[in-house]
Amino acid sequence: MRIIVYGIGAVGGAIAAQLSFSGNDVIGIARGRQLDAIRASGLTLSTPQGTKTARFPVHADPAEISFRGDDVVLLTMKTPDTLGALQRLKAAGAAAQPVFCFQNGVANEPLALRFFANVYGATVMLPSDYETPGEVTAYFGPKIGAFDIGRYPSGIDDSVEKLGGVLSASGFIVDPRDNVMSSKYRKLLANLRNIIDAALGEVELQRKWHAKARAEAEAVMSAAGIDWDKTDAMAREQLTITTVPGRVRVGSSTLQSIVRGTGSLETDFLNGEIVLLGRLHGIATPVNSALCKLSIELASGRMRPQSAGDDTIVSMIGGIG
Repeated sequence: MRIIVYGIGAVGGAIAAQLSFSGNDVIGIARGRQLDAIRASGLTLSTPQGTKTARFPVHADPAEISFRGDDVVLLTMKTPDTLGALQRLKAAGAAAQPVFCFQNGVANEPLALRFFANVYGATVMLPSDYETPGEVTAYFGPKIGAFDIGRYPSGIDDSVEKLGGVLSASGFIVDPRDNVMSSKYRKLLANLRNIIDAALGEVELQRKWHAKARAEAEAVMSAAGIDWDKTDAMAREQLTITTVPGRVRVGSSTLQSIVRGTGSLETDFLNGEIVLLGRLHGIATPVNSALCKLSIELASGRMRPQSAGDDTIVSMIGGIG
């Protein structure tokens, strides 16, 4: 099995490096300064257990890869970049290869199924940072992360078992799931907080607005007949967020995007998923709609991260027509 990790950011970088350390055949697809840094000096992964540098081939585009029958593709970019990535994969000759969506939200799998027959979901539990090109930090210990994986829309097959075995042998916890989207909807509820933590600096305000956003979400998901996993996925003995010497955690993937000035946030596919469901089922979602508006201000740089207050969100809710 050759594993192609498409999107070498925080999560993709941690996965690619860890797989490489375990002797797996890994190819990365990256862009910009990250691509240049990995080509020049490899990818350095720092964890509570130490720091190591992985070296594996990395390309700027799928067109640079000659696809094989035993390839597995892991999508690890943020959702706003998924459509373009899928189009490039298809144009490059990928066809029957399994495509695993190691991404937040629930929009990537149905989009991938438009292009590829063998699509899989993966719930990612891997707190990690990418600030400096060529460097990634992961904060879980003693295991580096955990994934629930399964075929989309449902099922467990040979591809799930094979990739699960490789990931388990490389230091991850893997749980094959017959209904992986139930797990991904559970993670979506947690990810509603990403934009809240990026916008608000006070912990109590973060908790308050996450509770409101989540209440809206659970109402619309129930109306839509969505069955989400009610268990606490993080209650695992081998997953503890801890410190990494010389590193200070930036925060959620949304806050990292703001800090790096990417100009694009994934909020429209997290909180925006709840807005979509609300519109489809005739349920108002003023809090999540306001948070989507707030993300535009943060992505554009018109608002500094963690500078908003209670009144900021209240005023945005009031401005929703």
